[in-house]
Amino acid sequence: MSDNALIDEKGPAVKCPPPLLFIGFLLAGYGLELLSPLPIGLPEWGQLLGLALVALAAVMLLILLITYLRAKTSIEPWKPTSHLITSGLYAWSRNPIYAAFCLINIGTGCYFNSFWMLLSFLPSALAVYLVAIRKEEAYLILKFGDEYIAYKSKVRRWL
Repeated sequence: MSDNALIDEKGPAVKCPPPLLFIGFLLAGYGLELLSPLPIGLPEWGQLLGLALVALAAVMLLILLITYLRAKTSIEPWKPTSHLITSGLYAWSRNPIYAAFCLINIGTGCYFNSFWMLLSFLPSALAVYLVAIRKEEAYLILKFGDEYIAYKSKVRRWL
């Protein structure tokens, strides 16, 4: 089935809320840590680094929520988008929400000194690409056309 079969003017047909993917893989990393501990080997300040990354991600998510509220468009990827946001964090990344969730997984891994939890951002990022980003981008091209294509050519997907 093509991506276009999963989108229409109502929005991309995302079946799973993307944050659940990040949480699921983080929990899988925690499970692996319990079964076969694999510490990162960071000094004690590594926990502070982990907390700082999680705090940065939380601030990013708050800024992005405010951005969506001001633009009067939906933050949920399964709902229609009324405006293309290209400023603020979206001037640096086409997917700053997903980048923030990656930071949460990385920061949590640092905080718990767990290589498994830190690595959980990799399958999370791949899964969110396959489940959501491809459909979101196809939807945005359908909805905004050349405006989105021009934005896409200037701004990287992640960072």
